[in-house]
Amino acid sequence: MPLLDAARAVRENAHAPYSRFKVGAALRTTTGAVFSGCNVENVAYPEGTCAEAGAIAAMVAAGETRIAEVAVIADSPSPVPPCGGCRQKLAEFADGDVVVTMATTAGQSATLTVAELLPGRFAADHMGNG
Repeated sequence: MPLLDAARAVRENAHAPYSRFKVGAALRTTTGAVFSGCNVENVAYPEGTCAEAGAIAAMVAAGETRIAEVAVIADSPSPVPPCGGCRQKLAEFADGDVVVTMATTAGQSATLTVAELLPGRFAADHMGNG
């Protein structure tokens, strides 16, 4: 299944009763495994979980740690990029040249790399751990 199709399918499972803004994300690891996630809202804003964070959590729970490709989809007038927090989360597990495809349910898409989404990212070597 193409990565964008996996993101589109999981988007239907999003729990978004407050914003009604469903988001789906899927990522492929360097081993070829695919993990997906959807946003899960909570009445106690902002305690929800983003779709990208859900996909990353599933990946890590399965014992994988390296992202090779990402797809995000939402019902939006234009392709929606990951939020700031998710950009940092993606950068934790992806090299800067990893492609992130952002799409709408109407078929529009745009692609950027992780480095383009998060220039000047905070990294482990800032803490002397790199």
